[in-house]
Amino acid sequence: MATVQSFKYALILISSIILNLFSANVFLRIRWEQSWTKMAATEAETVASISCSGHGRAFLDGLVVNGKPICECNACFAGTDCSDFLSDCVVDADSGDPTFLEPFWEQHAASSAIVTAGWHRMSYEFNDGSLISEELKTHIRRVHDIVGNAVTDGRFIIFGAGATQLLNAAVRANSPESSSSPEKVVASTPYYPVYKEQTEFLNSKDYKFSGDTSLWKSSVIDSSSSQNFIEFVTSPNNPDGQLRKAVLRGPFVKTIHDLAYYWPHFTAIPAPADEDLTIFTLSKLTGHAGSRFGWAIIKDEAVYQRMLTYMSLSTYGVSRETQLRVLKLLKVVIEGKGREMYEFGYKTMKTRWDQLSKSVSLSKRFSIQDLEPHYCSFSGKVKKSSPAFAWLKCERQEDKHCYEVLKAAHITGRDGSLFGAESRYVRLSMLRSQDNFDLLLQRIEKLVTEEYASRSSMAPSVSRENKPVQPISKNLASGKVIAAMSNAAKKVGTFCSRLSFIQNMTISVPAVINDLL
Repeated sequence: MATVQSFKYALILISSIILNLFSANVFLRIRWEQSWTKMAATEAETVASISCSGHGRAFLDGLVVNGKPICECNACFAGTDCSDFLSDCVVDADSGDPTFLEPFWEQHAASSAIVTAGWHRMSYEFNDGSLISEELKTHIRRVHDIVGNAVTDGRFIIFGAGATQLLNAAVRANSPESSSSPEKVVASTPYYPVYKEQTEFLNSKDYKFSGDTSLWKSSVIDSSSSQNFIEFVTSPNNPDGQLRKAVLRGPFVKTIHDLAYYWPHFTAIPAPADEDLTIFTLSKLTGHAGSRFGWAIIKDEAVYQRMLTYMSLSTYGVSRETQLRVLKLLKVVIEGKGREMYEFGYKTMKTRWDQLSKSVSLSKRFSIQDLEPHYCSFSGKVKKSSPAFAWLKCERQEDKHCYEVLKAAHITGRDGSLFGAESRYVRLSMLRSQDNFDLLLQRIEKLVTEEYASRSSMAPSVSRENKPVQPISKNLASGKVIAAMSNAAKKVGTFCSRLSFIQNMTISVPAVINDLL
């Protein structure tokens, strides 16, 4: 009996030990699993919390000094915390960097963050042998269905390293495999410079850039002509924001629709694009240009297969890390049917466009494109313009090189000649950070103010029987400024008619008046 009792105690003891060991193993395993994610999250949040005075950022992959990542400052700011403003710096209005959406992603830090294991998808391919995430493809279709900017049902989708790679893949896929003469690649002026630059750089015997679409209308109309064309159709157009349609029609014409900016931030969406081949890019949807991700929606399977071959031979697909990040971002975009991000983007871009338009409208030296409101099926109402770029023109006869005029004012735009247009035009980007846009606006307003001052100084002289008007103190209250402006108007012949201009400027009113006097 004692033996049996001892056996029971031993069995209970052994069972207890096994249970404790199992529990400890589970506990330690959970702690290990949590520890590496916690470490990664802590590292990311530590870097994100580094203060750069609101004029820069620190990054996980940035330079490290004394064991700490340093701030990367916005243009025209410097210092260890980006607090030093460089007043004489050149404002970069050339780049199409869409950092205007950074504040939105700051507000969605938790939902857009990802933690990736070191062994995440180390294989070349997915389990089905493809290079494309089916889940990501599903989310892309969902995004287009919500916005209503492209038909995806019954279409093929392919991924690329941004729209840039897909553009040439599309040209090659639409070129005949054997032809006595190269395909003519054309686009309507002003056109996105990459169409010309990329085609000429790759220097293929199968296709050749042949300039403005309008030059070839008669060739297409001529039924005896057998020339083959590939037309790039950009809508909204880069640089002028106009909604465009194909110009050339016929059996010898193939079109590639570049719809990078066909999103509610930048334009009304009249209807879903139902074309043979359309190209989109993540950079203009979410602002993540650095992820280098784009996609094409293709109707014809033969064209799809040729593009697939091109992508496979050139880069063997888009990285798995990029596809994972894009998937995470699109999940945020889809929340609430995407309205939060689109409304943020539209409000930001429309405000910038309104401010720049207002300043330029006061000038006779400069002008910008006129964009009509359109009905938007996504918002269900008529929308005013909110373009990514201002297509600015220098109106004076002597300002033949507008790029140089702006450069002298410390503004770098993109020369109109690169778009196949006159050098009187310059493209100005409104896509960058708020710091960048504010500086651009100030420089434009300064140019307009100087123009006005110059015109005022040429006005007929006025009798000055009274004492000279004294410089107006910068510390005057708003009411005193207006009174001083009225008094100054009596002394300067044409100043009174321009009073509303001064009141609308964001720069110092007293400084303007002092310049005029």
